[in-house]
Amino acid sequence: MTAHSSTPQTPANSTSNPILGLQYQTNLQDLGEDYFDIVAAGTFPQHLLRFRNNGVLAQLGLNPSHVTDQHFIEAFGHFQDRSPLLALRYHGYQFGEYNPRLGDGRGFLYGQLRGVNGELYDLGTKGSGTTPYSRGGDGRLTLKGGVREVLASEALHHLGVRTSRCLSLIETGEELWRGDEPSPTRSSVMVRFSRSHIRFGTFERLHALGRPDLIRTLLDHVIETYYPHLVGDPDQDAKFYAELVQRTAELVAQWMSVGFCHAVLNTDNMSITGESFDYGPYAFISTYDLRFTAAYFDYYGRYAYGNQPTICHWNLEMLQRPLLSILSQEQLNAGLTLFQSAYDRAYRQRMMQKLGFQNSSLSETSAADDLLGATIALLQTTQVGYHDFFAALRQDFSELWRVDSVHILQEPVIFSQAKANQAEQTLLLEQWRQQYHRVLVQLPPSELPQIAACLQRYNPLTVLLRPAIEAAWEPIAQTDDWEPFYKLLKQVSS
Repeated sequence: MTAHSSTPQTPANSTSNPILGLQYQTNLQDLGEDYFDIVAAGTFPQHLLRFRNNGVLAQLGLNPSHVTDQHFIEAFGHFQDRSPLLALRYHGYQFGEYNPRLGDGRGFLYGQLRGVNGELYDLGTKGSGTTPYSRGGDGRLTLKGGVREVLASEALHHLGVRTSRCLSLIETGEELWRGDEPSPTRSSVMVRFSRSHIRFGTFERLHALGRPDLIRTLLDHVIETYYPHLVGDPDQDAKFYAELVQRTAELVAQWMSVGFCHAVLNTDNMSITGESFDYGPYAFISTYDLRFTAAYFDYYGRYAYGNQPTICHWNLEMLQRPLLSILSQEQLNAGLTLFQSAYDRAYRQRMMQKLGFQNSSLSETSAADDLLGATIALLQTTQVGYHDFFAALRQDFSELWRVDSVHILQEPVIFSQAKANQAEQTLLLEQWRQQYHRVLVQLPPSELPQIAACLQRYNPLTVLLRPAIEAAWEPIAQTDDWEPFYKLLKQVSS
């Protein structure tokens, strides 16, 4: 087992900057330089703090009122008094093809520290300069890319999806040239707060190098740090993989229920803790379309919305290759067989919550299965707005819905733009009403307020559809007006 790091690092000027005064730890650094390169941060002509996450500061035990914007800029713009900075090494399967020319190309591990809950977190940068893995790139992040990741991570966090979060976004005053944005475009550096930056691809690199000894060391570190309840169990390695399978299945179910398409589910974008991170060309679906793709370069729809469970299952299967130096194929296959049942269970529960039913035992009934099937059929066939449908449930719910199904969505104006023909639409809606009523009458009238509260909790009125993001970005690009961005951020965080 790897030794647990208890050696904090205290920067020289910690008394004046609360961020620099945090008790940084060296857990990953202690593994040795087989896993990373020590790099230097880039320097920037300008430092404008555009976003700071006071909620994350609180998780780190800091009082936001004691942390100034200048403290953020010193720590995460000038990168004062933080060393070493670690560019992590990894490979990955990108669109199904193995790529050994990866690694942190525009970011580094800034530091690791424990939150108030006692768990270890990473602070990792994006857009902080070139590294040995930049592959000819400039190591920078466009401001729009940073804005999009702030919005995605905060929206998903408040939707109950396991996700990294952005701690800060600083505009850095450079002109960048990109093929997928009008150029020149503005630059930024972002700091991401996550459970771990260790990826499936971190293990895959060690397998490609033929280093089972390093795989063993890394796996010990992962279990001790992120799966401590397994330490000392005779079957800890097999149980780790089985738990990762279940965590990943649950994560995909969370994405699918909120209508989120990650867009680039390469194995280097898969976290070993079962947390989503690294948001590039993501998108939320507007209608229930399994073929929807978020990335313009996903020509064959590999990472389409409906393919996400299958792709994550495949990524877990590819992770078996490095783990075969430790576990048998039978042990790995036993773990992987848990994926479908874990996904089905999590997806059913999440969707029942969106329909207003928090009771986990209710979600296991045949009535719940029938309602979920009717809901998917209605959404898929009519192509009614996915989020509009659930928002209508939230807004229109009434105690009369339990009296008779005729009262349920009595005036469904949301279907005015639906693509199904009128007769088919009417039939599907009536079948759905009956199934919804069947579930409602299984509950006592006293639980109706809880249903209304559940609908409020799981169905936001503002969703990050592309037009909403562009409407927030355009004023920034044209007149440096950030108010629409902050307004949208507040809406998706409420």
